[in-house]
Amino acid sequence: MSTDLELSITGMTCASCAARIERRLNKLDGVTATVNYATEKAKVSFPADLDPKALVEQVEAAGYGAALPAPEERAPAAADDPVRSLRQRLVVSAALSAPVVLLAMVPALQFTHWQWISLTLAAPVLVWGALPFHRAAWTNLRHGAATMDTLVSMGTLAAFAWSLYALLFGTAGEPGMTHPFELTIAPTDGAGSIYLEVAAGVTTFILAGRYFEARSKRRAGAALRALLDLGAKDVAVLRDGREVRIPADELAVGDRFVVRPGEKVATDGVVEQGGSAVDVSMLTGESVPVEVGPGDAVVGATVNAGGRLVVRAVRVGADTRLAQMAKLVEDAQNGKARVQRLADRVSAVFVPVVIALSVGTLAFWLGAGGGVAAAFTAAVAVLIIACPCALGLATPTALLVGTGRGAQLGVLIKGPEVLESTRRVDAVVLDKTGTVTTGRMSLLAVHTAAGTPEHEVLRLAGALENASEHPIAKAVAAGAADRVGDLPPVEGFRNAEGLGVQGVVDGHAVVVGRERLLAEWGVHLDGELARAKRAAEEQGRTAVLVAWDGAARAVLVVADAVKPTSAEAVRRLRGLGLTPVLLTGDNEAAARAVAAEVGIDEVIAEVLPEDKVAVVARLQAEGRVVAVVGDGVNDAAALARADLGLAVGTGADAAIEASDLTLVRGDLLAAVDAIRLSRRTLATIRGNLFWAFAYNVAALPLAAAGLLNPMIAGAAMALSSVFVVTNSLRLRGFRGTTPDARPVTAATRPKAPAPVA
Repeated sequence: MSTDLELSITGMTCASCAARIERRLNKLDGVTATVNYATEKAKVSFPADLDPKALVEQVEAAGYGAALPAPEERAPAAADDPVRSLRQRLVVSAALSAPVVLLAMVPALQFTHWQWISLTLAAPVLVWGALPFHRAAWTNLRHGAATMDTLVSMGTLAAFAWSLYALLFGTAGEPGMTHPFELTIAPTDGAGSIYLEVAAGVTTFILAGRYFEARSKRRAGAALRALLDLGAKDVAVLRDGREVRIPADELAVGDRFVVRPGEKVATDGVVEQGGSAVDVSMLTGESVPVEVGPGDAVVGATVNAGGRLVVRAVRVGADTRLAQMAKLVEDAQNGKARVQRLADRVSAVFVPVVIALSVGTLAFWLGAGGGVAAAFTAAVAVLIIACPCALGLATPTALLVGTGRGAQLGVLIKGPEVLESTRRVDAVVLDKTGTVTTGRMSLLAVHTAAGTPEHEVLRLAGALENASEHPIAKAVAAGAADRVGDLPPVEGFRNAEGLGVQGVVDGHAVVVGRERLLAEWGVHLDGELARAKRAAEEQGRTAVLVAWDGAARAVLVVADAVKPTSAEAVRRLRGLGLTPVLLTGDNEAAARAVAAEVGIDEVIAEVLPEDKVAVVARLQAEGRVVAVVGDGVNDAAALARADLGLAVGTGADAAIEASDLTLVRGDLLAAVDAIRLSRRTLATIRGNLFWAFAYNVAALPLAAAGLLNPMIAGAAMALSSVFVVTNSLRLRGFRGTTPDARPVTAATRPKAPAPVA
């Protein structure tokens, strides 16, 4: 039996570090580890008999820091803040480097003894500003490893050491020395050349890249933090009939707590007293508040927009829906897509290859008689241009931003492998009940006999059905109340089991139900009502007949109503290149009626729950790559079997657990958003990897040929990392297909006013 935990890793500076820690952990028997450079976390699965401290020791043996998860994570103090520390180093290094670079690049500014001023300014940059690179390189050297910090440290130290040699023992320190700036390398004896601008400039550029990386990682995780911040901080619990305010994390299952208007629901629960409208927009993106009353479930972090509620807690802590959403997002961010695993393998062998290439470049230039300065410059440029930091950031940053944005829009991506599935999917199987339709019986149409007002039919039939507990009766009563308002009282109510109901309303003897019940009263349908009944049944809908005072008055059509957005969602799914298929256990007529309404051509009806998996398997055997969208327990196996499973979050927990993507909104348009966002995130990852690879492949030959100044190489290397991060951050602007899919931000998050006494 294995156990999962998450280690916090410190000391990583590039993707090679992550790859090295991952290899070290995976050497332990029974351990499977994934290390993410962007989140600085290691997700580890290990045997139950292994002490977790052994994992920490293994990471420390590799030269890095690791910490086991603590019950309460302390927010980093200012002194611990890596962004603040990097910003300080960057600002000081930039201020000192700017004059050094200007003096080296503009010969007109090179006054007498300018080179010594440059040395004075560059030394603190190389010693203090580049200290994180030197420290990491030394740690890795002690453990017999090389990372991208090794390249940076070797390159800048070599440039500084060469300059120091030229100033002290060559001709570069002589008064009146000038140093022309050239993009191409001209052969010289090297004694008169200094590269202080390379040492200082490269350090500053790389510090800038690291600073923007650190800041972007913090911004990329903002969606997850916003999700966790949504929860209530304290709650009024009922103890012996009195309200006692306690911290929300002290709530226990079974506790009864009060939610006043404007307050957040502290945890998942069931309403025991009161009625209200609850704003669920921060959780589902739906802007219309949901009416709740006794017996209705409410979700933690939603806002009570109406009356006072007494709620019994049913889930607390890590079991709440909000916590599960956050865990899904974090798990997805800590996973690795196939493209990222390829990048990690490349990074692991890249550094030793580059060092060998740099040594080879130095030897080639010296052997070809190109001059010591030219050989040295080309070798340093190879070291600096090769740092594949952008390669290590390409996937994690896009995943961080993409999954975070998905959480804001009510789309939870379980893992990066899901992204690759969305690109290949060409068929989408839609469950009917609860996915394409509302899953609830509704009054869809009223057909009346000549001379009978619809308003009167709804008043009398609705009043009679209101006294019944049957689902169809409830649908009629609810539809009638919505259209005509208050319903009159009923006298002499009687339920005819399996046939319908009868009673007296406003002095009329009213019968509502099947044709057989009306026949018992000697009432028969005329031609128009008979045709309406037959048409409803041909569409798989339920026809409810209404009669009073000995005459048939109307046919009420009741069915599971199609969700308002389903037809638009099907159209958009087709636009994404997917062929929609309707799959249901309902009868053929009902299924085809729904399919025709939303625009689906292929229908598979009357399928038993256990046969849904076989249908998915058959479609896959036909060569289709299948996505399944469902919400019920009976969809769980099909969701697991599908190439891509999308669970409607308003459905059963089993379906959500079996799926790859969870749609928090109970809206089929969310499936469109999920596939669009997943494909967009994957495209961003591929774009990032292309530019990271292309940059190194194109620049290395130029550097080895001596055509690239080391300082220009350092700037380009830092800018490539910034480009990758910036490209990933564009995913924050992804828009959902519906205006109701609003992002959760500090500005849009509902504010809870002061409690009402």
